[in-house]
Amino acid sequence: MGFEQSKWVWMNGELVAWERANLHVSAHALHYGTAIFEGIRCYDTDRGPAIFRLREHLNRMYSSAAVYGLKIPYTQAQMCEACCSVVRRNGFSSCYVRPICYYGSATLGLVPDPCPPQTAVLAWPWGLLHGAESLEKGVRITVSPWLKFDSRMMPATAKASGQYLNSILAVRDAKKRGFDEAVLLSVDGFITEGPGENLFLVKEGKLFTNDERQPILMGITRQTVLELAQELGIEVSIREMRLEDLFSADEAFFTGTAAEVAPIRQVDDMTIGKGARGPVTAKLQSAYLDVTTGRDPKHQDWLHSVGVGK
Repeated sequence: MGFEQSKWVWMNGELVAWERANLHVSAHALHYGTAIFEGIRCYDTDRGPAIFRLREHLNRMYSSAAVYGLKIPYTQAQMCEACCSVVRRNGFSSCYVRPICYYGSATLGLVPDPCPPQTAVLAWPWGLLHGAESLEKGVRITVSPWLKFDSRMMPATAKASGQYLNSILAVRDAKKRGFDEAVLLSVDGFITEGPGENLFLVKEGKLFTNDERQPILMGITRQTVLELAQELGIEVSIREMRLEDLFSADEAFFTGTAAEVAPIRQVDDMTIGKGARGPVTAKLQSAYLDVTTGRDPKHQDWLHSVGVGK
């Protein structure tokens, strides 16, 4: 992942050159992580570049902001156009889109209310989080020694910047020990999610995942996979999951905007299923690719056309 091709950023209502998209060192968000954001993908379709499930991502962004009392100074329609304008101005056909709203500079007291909200959208080309080979080969993960914070500590369903320190600790530990990714447990010992992905298991053709009763982010890709599973006639069970469920699964996979649908082939020294992508995962991967690239006529409404330049 690099930003070399990104030349323009939407910032506080206007497009500015990448090198001018700066914030002051006294910004509250820089010191305390008081920001909310989204991670969205734009795909190259037969009808041109289109942002996948933009409405749902922006709904979650505004919900996250409300949890932290952060008032985004633009309407959702304005933020929608901001995302599209950044993709258009940079000339991207496919890319990752990152809208963010954060508390700016006025005070470094813990109450950020005097700090003016600052809003930006950036975009850059970004391949799959775990590499294209992960789609078939799968990833090796480890059970993190770091626990996922409890929802009584911070709101896990909000996508806030400071909360990702927990994820950073987990993924750095996993990489240091030679794994591709981590999975985090709750304080009660249940499986929660990966550092930036939701987790699914497959047992005897049935799909299992958890929900907000565990401290997880309610992923947009997670919801998409659940809807596709229903259409494909795959039985789904939403419940708490323990490590023994993961170890005994026939298949397992991560979902997320950056990872898409990534099979898990190994957890620590345990091989999952046959140690490669399984048939249910492959079926859901294929369906996901069809909807994101516009090949599925049933879900054209999930794709928001970037349109031509204005």
